[in-house]
Amino acid sequence: METTMYDTLLQLPLFQGLCKDDFTAIIEKVKFHFQHYKKNEIIIKQGEVCNHLTFLLNGEVTSITIDSLQGYTLTETFQGPYIIEPYSLFGMSTNYMATYQAHTDVQILTIEKSFVYTELNNYEIFRLNYLNILSSRIQSALQKSWNNHIGTLAENFVRFLQTRCHNPEGRKKLYITMEDLARLIHEPRINVSKMLNELHKQELIQLKRKEIVIPAFEKLAESLNQ
Repeated sequence: METTMYDTLLQLPLFQGLCKDDFTAIIEKVKFHFQHYKKNEIIIKQGEVCNHLTFLLNGEVTSITIDSLQGYTLTETFQGPYIIEPYSLFGMSTNYMATYQAHTDVQILTIEKSFVYTELNNYEIFRLNYLNILSSRIQSALQKSWNNHIGTLAENFVRFLQTRCHNPEGRKKLYITMEDLARLIHEPRINVSKMLNELHKQELIQLKRKEIVIPAFEKLAESLNQ
């Protein structure tokens, strides 16, 4: 494997801290599957069984999460290197929570689940990295749940998105009616409308018919902490 590929893989949180000798040993035992997807091709469908660790090595991917029960769709765009739903590989529910579509031409690396616990699990750094990823997600979810409905209407709106986003940064699109959003964050529709229009005036979001665009979610979240 070329040095540039080593460098790319070592940027992924699960492999950070591994020396190249360890990585060479891993490559000799673990099957790495590399795939290329062209723009707009579907990589993973929501609800499919997660039986691989899936890494976005380069390019951009859009995730599409559909909640038909609550009546909204949330899309996110993120860049590689990135790990796609490592928390869906184990547990009671091992199904992907979103559909993943190539936003640009992308390169994907997958590792079968069996190799994760028979080979990669032998490396302490890998185990610690995996545990840190899972623990950070759980702690973040608990913190957001604990603070739910505490704060301003705008803060509650941001937390509503945070609890549903896979990535705390980047571009997001929320397809939802004003009535459904007001119901989900337990606020009168007119108050929600005023809040969204204020964020629109601050150029933190863009409002369209049944669509809210957040160009940079981290900027929206940071603006409420100032």
